[in-house]
Amino acid sequence: MSKKLAHYYPHILATLFLAEFVALGINPVDRKVWIAEVTPIVIVFLALVATYRRFRFSNIAYTLMSVWMFWHTIGGHYTFANVPFDFVTNLFGFERNHFDRIGHFVVGFYAYAAAELVTRKGWAGPVLASLFGFFLIGTVAAGYEIIEWIFAAIDGGEAGVEFLGAQGDIWDAQKDMLADMLGALFSLGLFWIFRPDLQKDDTPH
Repeated sequence: MSKKLAHYYPHILATLFLAEFVALGINPVDRKVWIAEVTPIVIVFLALVATYRRFRFSNIAYTLMSVWMFWHTIGGHYTFANVPFDFVTNLFGFERNHFDRIGHFVVGFYAYAAAELVTRKGWAGPVLASLFGFFLIGTVAAGYEIIEWIFAAIDGGEAGVEFLGAQGDIWDAQKDMLADMLGALFSLGLFWIFRPDLQKDDTPH
């Protein structure tokens, strides 16, 4: 990757995401579910844009964070339980649509960015930063499951069921949180391989 392309890499990702967001915001399966699903995406995206000049994450961090945005936007359009994912379900003989489970796994990728922020700011060393990233994802995972439950309880209808996305699995919430934590462990493994805190500040990586 050329230095110029590396410099503008976050802008390219942002442009691609906005194109997907607009396209999939047209005629979603359920507008109420779409609003509920894309709200956290919009918040994270705007936060990254607003803080870009004050703190530029590495390109690896932006890539990892964008995976959740792209994936979750697709889930918001179709509702996670109804995303056309049959080719994977049939290939592995799954009994349910695991698009949402993968979505939870990629949520864990934000542990990389959290560890990078803490170490590059000098707030803690890599070990404590990794623990912070891991437990941050665990907290977010548990909090989101509670939000899903509250939304489903208040709505009391089909939108609530689709947002919850349990697909009849009584242990869905626990499995979702496990997927989040496994994603965090995966991304923290990458953090220790690439160690963005040891890179030069002016080097997009």
